[in-house]
Amino acid sequence: MSHEITVRQLIHQLQAVDPDLPAYFAINPDWPQAHRIGRIVEISGRNGAAYLAENGQEGVLPTEVRARLDWAAV
Repeated sequence: MSHEITVRQLIHQLQAVDPDLPAYFAINPDWPQAHRIGRIVEISGRNGAAYLAENGQEGVLPTEVRARLDWAAV
């Protein structure tokens, strides 16, 4: 199921996290990888959105992360 999140919702969720921790994308439950977050680009207008660029792969997600995301351990 796809779910869009707004920048406001993302900021709200991130406020509960230690701001000094590194940030990663958790990608693909079938091949669970952690990817570093790169630049952020904002596009204005009717179809505007914020895009967080991928900045390289960090490796396989830890088992604890996969469990908390309800992704089957590989």
